[in-house]
Amino acid sequence: MNTLAHRQLPPSPRDAAIARSSGEVLSHYAGMAQPLRLRVTDGGQERPIELPAGAVDLLMHVLEAMSAGQGVTLIPEGAELTTVQAADVLNVSRPFLIKLLDQKAIPHRKVGKHCRIRMEDVMAYKDAIDREREQVLDQLTREAQAQDMGYGPR
Repeated sequence: MNTLAHRQLPPSPRDAAIARSSGEVLSHYAGMAQPLRLRVTDGGQERPIELPAGAVDLLMHVLEAMSAGQGVTLIPEGAELTTVQAADVLNVSRPFLIKLLDQKAIPHRKVGKHCRIRMEDVMAYKDAIDREREQVLDQLTREAQAQDMGYGPR
């Protein structure tokens, strides 16, 4: 990944437990949508720090993923991804992503022979596909309910 991205591999069981307990404490403050003041102790010396509300929310997501044993990759908005990176974000193969680019399903630009895809465009495509998938599932559920296939309303 480019130097703007940071990848943390799946945590050890000990780190997952730390993330879980830290997330439980932080969750009480995450929904407040305001900066959070913390005191950090290092070498017996305390220093106050302030985290913006957005950083607190993001930190909650990171801790949730880590507590579930998942690795985390942070990619800032505006970053340009390689085809390998974009395929990883979408959880598809690189050849499948290349077909999407050829079909102009995702905007991209060429740098020499290589494609670069903006993170925002990758996420917009992912959101559109997720919405489409939800609509199809809703339709299938309605049809199953109409045919009394055991999927009645609750």
